[in-house]
Amino acid sequence: MDFSFTDEQQMLLESTRRLVADHYSLEQRRRIMASAEGHSREVWQRFAELGLLALHVPEENGGLDGGPTSTLLVSMALGEALVIEPYLSSAVLATRAIAQLASPAQCAEWLPQLAAGESVVVLAHEEAATRHSSPAIETRATATGNGWLLSGRKAVVYHAPIANLLLVSAQIEGAADRELGLFAVPRDTPGVKLHAYTTVDGQRAADVVLDRVKVLTASRIGGNVAAELPKVLDYGVAALCAEALGALDKLLAATIEYSRTRVQFGVPIGRFQALQHRMADMLTHVEQARSMAYLAASCCQSDDPAERAAGLSAAKVVIGQAARFVGQQAVQLHGGMCVTDELGVSHYFKRLLAFELRFGSTDAHLERYTRYL
Repeated sequence: MDFSFTDEQQMLLESTRRLVADHYSLEQRRRIMASAEGHSREVWQRFAELGLLALHVPEENGGLDGGPTSTLLVSMALGEALVIEPYLSSAVLATRAIAQLASPAQCAEWLPQLAAGESVVVLAHEEAATRHSSPAIETRATATGNGWLLSGRKAVVYHAPIANLLLVSAQIEGAADRELGLFAVPRDTPGVKLHAYTTVDGQRAADVVLDRVKVLTASRIGGNVAAELPKVLDYGVAALCAEALGALDKLLAATIEYSRTRVQFGVPIGRFQALQHRMADMLTHVEQARSMAYLAASCCQSDDPAERAAGLSAAKVVIGQAARFVGQQAVQLHGGMCVTDELGVSHYFKRLLAFELRFGSTDAHLERYTRYL
């Protein structure tokens, strides 16, 4: 099987890498993290100018209609730079949700704004009990005369504090079947409360509380999205796996470089056979993660729900195991200096730690994979 990229895809990867190399050094990232907003509007606009925010927007709405390979390459490059902008939350998840589920009028209203970087929209779906399972959603939507009342709580919604619009999933109250609805809720709607915080890897997130939030009938996106929303979420898992691969590549490279320059007993520590074996094991995990990230990209658009779920969960498990092993080995091989914020390795370790828990833990995806054996 040929895993080489086309010239256009390679150009996309290199262009994204050049952008983050010029505008996202470790020191620049540290300043962005310390800012009040927790992200850079300038960097976000540069993403838009390069076309990264339009990759998931259909051509009829002014986008590029890019496929999973484009998402893989861009996410890898952003993972290498530990980008904290809402690319996955808004440009991948929310944009795909709107493109796949919304009406033509809703697409025409929102997608051009997303492609131009004028709006940030995030998907508020996960709850404390979901573990990547839509049937466990407890948020409720009750029909009223001219709209809906939403009540519930969403957990760890990445980039909700900087979003203009939340896409909230909710079970339809009184429906004969377990009908799942998706609703567009402006962040400043009365009754919406955000408990904001910074995640372990420096990104902004919030728990979103909805207390009888009233939205109009036209704010509902699609009908029963129970069958289609998991496909959007699995696309997000594939992008997250690619992002983790980028971080793994950088962490391995940093560890090998350190072993060549750190001298102990008069020789570089990279000459010690025991440490060479450990770095060889790290490389094996990274290459396994690479193959599974490619698998995730190929599976995320499958129309077979079982095949898609099994492939994405397998990728999340293998890359999650690689994230833990490579991260722990990098910390041990660097010694105590690795846990300081001044060294980039500590930030990669934190990003991989957050990856293992996001969109369902490694154990949760292992359970999901076994259901499809």
